[in-house]
Amino acid sequence: MTDDTAPVKVRLPAHLVRLFPDGETYLELPAATVRELMDALETRWPGMRDRLCDERPAIRRHINVFVDGRRARLDTPLRPGADVFVLTAISGG
Repeated sequence: MTDDTAPVKVRLPAHLVRLFPDGETYLELPAATVRELMDALETRWPGMRDRLCDERPAIRRHINVFVDGRRARLDTPLRPGADVFVLTAISGG
């Protein structure tokens, strides 16, 4: 990430951000890829990356990341002002 990386709009699930001090469900962060966004979230809230990514690293199976309405991976590029939604799968029986 460079100093002139443009911010993207990020929406996080409320039940996830409640786990972190001063968690926010909507914020803007500078990032050029989803991977850089995960790094920025980790810097802001240590431990967030572990909740969203596994050790490979890849986005965890129960996490879905959408960029401008399309499913994304860590290497997905982010345009300036992109809308990024992080969703968690809910299961039950």
